[in-house]
Amino acid sequence: MKTILASVVAVSAFAVAAPAFAQDMAGTPEAPNRTFSGPRVGAVLGYDISRSGSSVDNDNTRDQKQSIDGLLYGGEIGYDVPVGTNLVVGVEGEATGSTAKWTNTFEPNTFNLGRVSAGRDLYVGARVGYAMSPKAMLYVKGGYTNMHYKLQGSDGTTSEDYRLTTDGYRVGGGLEYAFSPKTFGKIEYRYSNYSRANFNFNGNTSDRFDIDTDRHQIVATYGLRF
Repeated sequence: MKTILASVVAVSAFAVAAPAFAQDMAGTPEAPNRTFSGPRVGAVLGYDISRSGSSVDNDNTRDQKQSIDGLLYGGEIGYDVPVGTNLVVGVEGEATGSTAKWTNTFEPNTFNLGRVSAGRDLYVGARVGYAMSPKAMLYVKGGYTNMHYKLQGSDGTTSEDYRLTTDGYRVGGGLEYAFSPKTFGKIEYRYSNYSRANFNFNGNTSDRFDIDTDRHQIVATYGLRF
C-alpha cells in the first residue's frame, strides 16, 4: 500500500512539474515588442497637402488658391528598442519630396505669384509604440521638420525664382504591421506646422520671420529590418 501511494505521489508530482520543465527547456514565449526591434529603412509614399494655418495668411482679394496638394515620396531610417513586454521607443529620420504645386493665371502688367511648389522636407524625431501582438503595433511620433517651398514671381514675361525655407514641428501616429521578422508596413497620419521662415533669392537670404503654414499627410511605408 505504501509503495502504491508513493508511486501515485511521484506520478502526480511529475505531471505538475513536467509542463513547467518543458517550458523552461523551450524558453519563455517571446514578448510582443521583440518583433519591432533594431535598425530599419523604408520607402514612403502618400498624399500631401499644405495650406495657410490662419485666415490672416489668406489673400482673399485675388482669385488665388490657398492650398497645394500632391503625391509625397521619399525614404526613412530608424532604430527601435523594446522596453518591457509591450512598449517600443525609437528614433527616426526622413527625407521626402512632393509633387504638390499650383500655377497662377497671370494678370497683364501685374507682377504677382506665378507658381508655388513643395520642395524637399527633412524630418528627425522620436516615437513611442505599443505592441498589441508580435505582428501589430500602434505608435505616436513627434519631432522637428524643415521644408522648402519653391516660389516664382512673374508678370507673364519676366520671372524671378525664390525659395522659402521653413522650420516647424511634426506630430502623428499610425499602425505598423510585421509581414515577417525582416519586413514591415506602416500606415500613418501626420500633421506639421511651420512657424518660422526666411527667403532665399539671388544668392541672398532674408531675416527670419513668423509664418503659419499647416501640412497634412497620409502615408504608407514599406520597409526592412536588420
